[in-house]
Parts: sequence; C-alpha cells; structure tokens
Amino acid sequence: MKFGRRNRDEVVDDASTTDVDATDAEAAVDPRADGPWDHTEFEIPADQPAFIDLGGLVVRGRVGLDLQIPKDEGTDRLAAVLLVTEDAAVEIRAFAAPRTGGLWDEVRAEIAEEVQRLEGQVVEVDGPHGPELQVQVPARTPDGQEAVQPSRIVGVEGPRWFLRGTFMGRAALEPATDGVLERGFREVVVRRGNDAMPPREPIEITLPAGAVPAGEQVVADDSAESDQDPTERDV
Repeated sequence: MKFGRRNRDEVVDDASTTDVDATDAEAAVDPRADGPWDHTEFEIPADQPAFIDLGGLVVRGRVGLDLQIPKDEGTDRLAAVLLVTEDAAVEIRAFAAPRTGGLWDEVRAEIAEEVQRLEGQVVEVDGPHGPELQVQVPARTPDGQEAVQPSRIVGVEGPRWFLRGTFMGRAALEPATDGVLERGFREVVVRRGNDAMPPREPIEITLPAGAVPAGEQVVADDSAESDQDPTERDV
C-alpha cells in the first residue's frame, strides 16, 4: 500500500499503519508531513475495507474505535465524523478554505472569544499540528451538578480545505501523539472536490454502504480493520 505526500522523497510501504517517520525539522516546516492528507496525496487501497468512504472524507476504522456520523441539530445534514473510544472521542469537521490559507487563525480567535463569553478558560499552545486550543467550559452533569467540560481543538489547513478536530474526554486531558484517536485524525483523507465553494462552507459527508441508523446518529460498520462543546458550531 502506497501512501504519503507525493512530493516527498520517499514513499512508505506498510499495510498495517499509515504512520510516517518524520524528523522534527520536517514536521515543523510541514505540519501535515504525517497527515491528514488531501486525496491527491494519498492512494487509497481498493483492497482495504478498513478505509471508509464518506464522500468528502475518507477515514480508517480500527479495532476499539467506533465511527459515528451525527446529524447537525435542526437539519438532516451530515457534517461531522466522530471517532469514539471507551473514554474519549474526536469530532472531525471539514470546510472549504481560501487558497491563501489563514482560516485557522481566524477560527482560533473566534473560538477563544466564545469560550470567554461562556466564562470558560482557553489557552493556546503549540501542538503536533501547530497552534491548538485547550478549552474548559462550564457544564452540568446529567444529575444537575456543576462541572467543567474540557476539550482540545486542533486545526489543519490543506489545499483549499480546513480540517478541525475537537478531542474530548481523556484525549483532551492526556493527549497522546501515538494514541488511536490521534492516528485516526492523522489518517483522514479530505476529498474537497473542484467545485467553487465559499470559505467555511462544510464539505459534504455522505453515508457509506452498510451504514446503520442509530437514533440521531449513523454508525458505520468498521469491523473489517485488522489492526490492533462551544466549539460544536460551524466555523
């Protein structure tokens, strides 16, 4: 299976993982050196059912990782993908972006302003994908107790697209660069299409064959893999 940036000097061949060894210097120059990928940079293997085609996004299923596709409130539009483990999750959304980039800078400022409006806390730090936000907002438990909802929000800009990942649960409190959710986020392939789209317009997600409705969500069958917030509004 071939994968990797096609303009890189080497292409990795490994059927079990899409992890790419990159030097710290390379990662600093190119935050996408290890993914997420544009569809022009990644050859999706036809014989690997673990790769689930959702139209605008292609994600990889793994053992221990549930794939959910929630509907946006008030609409029937599918605009997000949730990768869920026993104690954590990451919500992934893709949007059209300007050719010149810079959308993540705008979105970070907007998220920070919204968190402050909700009397929460937000800190910007330098993460593996570049600048990211660590967020805590007031919340209530199901039994009405006051609590704090933590999240970690990352943004990645590709060719005319922007991918936002919101890590929740343990993944927000204890980030793991080699964890299953981080790998799941990095292994996303974005298929924006060539149509003209205004910046911030969500890239359409479509249901895969065999998807099973589960309440207000759609759960995709990812069993073929053999490997072992205030931010919920659109940007």
